[in-house]
Amino acid sequence: MIAVKSSLSMYVAKHRRVGSYNIVHQITAVLVGAGARGRFVYGKYASKYPEELKIVAVAEPNEERRQLAATEHGLQSDQVYESWERVLSNVKIADVAVISTQDRMHFAPTMKALELGYDVLLEKPMSPTEEEVVEMVRASREYDRHLTVSHVLRYTPFWSKVKETIASGAIGRIVSIQLSENVGYFHMAHSFVRGNWNKAEETSPMILQKSCHDMDILSWLIDERCQRVSSYGSLLHFRQENAPIGSTPRCTDGCAVERECPYSAVRIYEEDDSHEFSRFITNDLSRASIRHAIEEGPFGRCVYRCDNNVVDHQVVNVEFESGSTASFTMSGFSHDISRTVQVMGTMGEIRGYMEKSELVLYPYGKEAIDIQVAVEEGGHGGGDEGLMREFLKEVRKENRNVGQALTSAEASLQSHQMAFAAEQSRLAGGSSVTISGLNAQHAITIGS
Repeated sequence: MIAVKSSLSMYVAKHRRVGSYNIVHQITAVLVGAGARGRFVYGKYASKYPEELKIVAVAEPNEERRQLAATEHGLQSDQVYESWERVLSNVKIADVAVISTQDRMHFAPTMKALELGYDVLLEKPMSPTEEEVVEMVRASREYDRHLTVSHVLRYTPFWSKVKETIASGAIGRIVSIQLSENVGYFHMAHSFVRGNWNKAEETSPMILQKSCHDMDILSWLIDERCQRVSSYGSLLHFRQENAPIGSTPRCTDGCAVERECPYSAVRIYEEDDSHEFSRFITNDLSRASIRHAIEEGPFGRCVYRCDNNVVDHQVVNVEFESGSTASFTMSGFSHDISRTVQVMGTMGEIRGYMEKSELVLYPYGKEAIDIQVAVEEGGHGGGDEGLMREFLKEVRKENRNVGQALTSAEASLQSHQMAFAAEQSRLAGGSSVTISGLNAQHAITIGS
């Protein structure tokens, strides 16, 4: 009896995550793109919870990554493809397609996957162009397929609790929100100066690629139509004229200030035993391979002598239909990677620090209340796993409602429009951009 009870307890605990004590229906997936997100988030979820998700095919142009994916998911040679065109041919071979390619490679495979009948999990941003974003929304409706966007913050305990507190009426009507995204000086240098997202014309503008999460959170919390957006920002620091005297094109070229420079590639990659960022520049984490990567690859370049052009700081002001406003600050100059928020209402205020799971409610005229936030493991404060869990749950449902998922393409449309408007405003010197005007400019209409 003791053994049976123990086994039952283990079973219940194992399946509590998916909200059911029944046997979980395993979902099969095609993974399109086996880079950082594809391998370390979506692929990792399949490895961690094989009863829920099984990768049955991978498309990845990089040979080394293809082979790693084949090994990690037990794939045969006929299950591994060099391109999305080959794996998404004219035959559907899995339940879902997980698309985690570069920003400008999202549209075509997503449209083909929806046409073939796949439910799709799509890495953010949906696309660098508004026309393509709208076409994907339409295709999701037309083919009656889920198109879930990886706005992972909505799935975190922290932001869920902020939303719950607002919905309770505890702070009355929202008047204004202040949200800050502190990118972290080392993350800024890695991803947006040296890395894959350093040029807007090859990926997308910073406000879209990095901060569409934040536009999405503001849209979700206020839950109204956005009317107007204005924005300022620039590439202020990571420019050649700011290079210190004695610096060299590479950190390993005998740079005279390398030991003092916080952006030193040697410091960030070679001397960090956690491999937080070195795992993205080489698959072999030996000291010799890391050294080779920074001596020969893009991640060893001096941050003041790269070919980057995305902004390193930006502010966005937003007005919603009721008159509520929001301000957002993104900065690459912070000691940590974090988000802080202040929600100001007519009857109270909420202040929070996401990474510390700190949330305080200040009802006006009463004592402050510490709001308990569950702490979950995993990336983005538990949001990565939360996203996967909920996407698979939606796919399993017999009664489909493709536009009602928490981060469906339809739900994500406004936050993308806010990002497009912010970039248009920034490039126009901060002039106000109306969302309806932006739609008219691109001849965009969304039917009901």
